[in-house]
Amino acid sequence: MATLTSPRALRTRARILDAALDLFETRGYDATTVAQVAAAAGITQMTFFRHFPTKDAVLVSDPYDPLIADAVGTQARDLAPLERVRRGMLAALADVTPTEDTTAHRRVALVAANPRLRAAVVTATAATERAIADRLVADGVARFDATVAAAACLGACTAALLARTDAATSLADTVTRALEVLRG
Repeated sequence: MATLTSPRALRTRARILDAALDLFETRGYDATTVAQVAAAAGITQMTFFRHFPTKDAVLVSDPYDPLIADAVGTQARDLAPLERVRRGMLAALADVTPTEDTTAHRRVALVAANPRLRAAVVTATAATERAIADRLVADGVARFDATVAAAACLGACTAALLARTDAATSLADTVTRALEVLRG
């Protein structure tokens, strides 16, 4: 059995995501079932749930937590925790491809249009916050300071993404602008 990080599994996950986004955009998120997504992606429902634990997860989960945490960890340790997180998130953005940016825009637009999905964003963001805070704590930052720094940066980014009205503005530009606000 292939791991969920094998090239085949990553292709399957991308196919599921594309099918789900197409269906959510045409039929609406609430009117689309997991069975419909699985059928459109040419997979079974069991395969769907191997890649995404819930229908919400298609829109609110992403593979970036370890990448962001690693990028935060590469920042100079003499920087304040908030600045380490801010710079780390900016560094992680440099690796976002145009395709990933387009997909993220579609995901955020669907989430922004559905108030129930905003609660799922909070849960997903908490996992990212923990990954960043854990990295800072491993480098000697106090847990309180690490958590507040991670939450501040993620909160700014989430607010900016959900408030974004200009579809022409990239994910990277939106997040960069939000993180610049924190710099003061």
